[in-house]
Amino acid sequence: MNSTNQNGSNGVKEKIYNRSTAMFFLILTGIISLFGDMNYEGGRSVVGQYLNILGTSAFALGLAAGLGEFIGYAFRLISGTLVDRTKKYWLFIFIGFIIQLCSLPSMAFVSGWKLAVAFLFFERLGKAIKKPAYDALISFAAKQTGSGFGFGLHEAMDQIGAFLGPALFSLLLMLGPNKTDLAGYRTGLLLLFVPAGLAVITIIITRFVFPHPQRFEIPSKTPEVSFAGFSRLYWLITIAAALLAMGITDFPLVGLHLSKSGNFPESALPLLYAGAMAIDAFAAIFIGLLYDRLGLKTLWVLFFVEIFTAPLLFLTKFVGVIIGAVVWGISVGTQESILKAFIGDIVPQEKRGRAFGLFHTLFGASWFIGSAIIGALYDKWGSIPLVVFSVLVQVAAFIVFGAAAKEHTNFKNLDQ
Repeated sequence: MNSTNQNGSNGVKEKIYNRSTAMFFLILTGIISLFGDMNYEGGRSVVGQYLNILGTSAFALGLAAGLGEFIGYAFRLISGTLVDRTKKYWLFIFIGFIIQLCSLPSMAFVSGWKLAVAFLFFERLGKAIKKPAYDALISFAAKQTGSGFGFGLHEAMDQIGAFLGPALFSLLLMLGPNKTDLAGYRTGLLLLFVPAGLAVITIIITRFVFPHPQRFEIPSKTPEVSFAGFSRLYWLITIAAALLAMGITDFPLVGLHLSKSGNFPESALPLLYAGAMAIDAFAAIFIGLLYDRLGLKTLWVLFFVEIFTAPLLFLTKFVGVIIGAVVWGISVGTQESILKAFIGDIVPQEKRGRAFGLFHTLFGASWFIGSAIIGALYDKWGSIPLVVFSVLVQVAAFIVFGAAAKEHTNFKNLDQ
């Protein structure tokens, strides 16, 4: 790709949008995500305990969290469509981040659980507003550095924040004078405004340095076999990803099972999760680089390893659980980087916000449905039916991905 921008009439702007500054842009957006994840992952790591102190029930919390996730994913189709129509990428990013970053810290000011639950919804809504626009901007810059590396770098920095936020909050609770009483949690929640402010400052700086990140990518006509505006390849990879999401076992359920079964030391579960997040960050960059070299075939890794995640985590003991956590981390890192990189590579620039929004909506809805089924199976019959369901759905995802890989050959032939 040409290293200078072909769309700008201003000479300075043409110099800005090249490969070296694309890397700078990706690092800046990675810093935004790092601070952002310190804020909301730090808050989400204690939401259950905090709401319990405020008097909520487990059912109300589970229902609110699940419904919040579903709404947060479903609204992305609306925000993605609006982004494509208006091209106001930074406006959606700024509004979304402000809502998301202020929601969980604001829980420190409430005394009743119902209003606190409302802030859970606002946090997910904020993410839904900014996510399609944010992914679109990263996809534009990643065209200069390699889509896999661009999204992989972003996911790795994101996970650093996801580790630091909960870790620092835990340290505050352990060492602070109030420890785990209401005052201790409120102090920690208020401190989340610090990374929130740093994230907003970085957004403003990035906006003024790179007002038009879409200029990193030279618009080109991507061949489309249209179905509601997207190619058959897009729909196949989206359906495969939705099936993948339906069979995913969330880590809270994994932790619940391991603590009940005694298959892994309960005191070491936070360390197991932290290790999985570290694997996630490493896998995002490593597999991202492989994707830039090998293309779609790299995704075979994701759809293959996910088949073994539930059996390892739910049917084995210490060593098998560790292997399962490694596989789980690889899977999450690949989902969050390469799937989005591939969407960015096959969808034209002018449709990308809606493409990401629709992808996330179907992915999230499937995750919600699958989580409900998996939870019900585990409550009623235990681990084995859960594992059978997860494996069957993941095998179906593997088969649909095979169809997508075959379609990709035809897609490339059309492009030529």
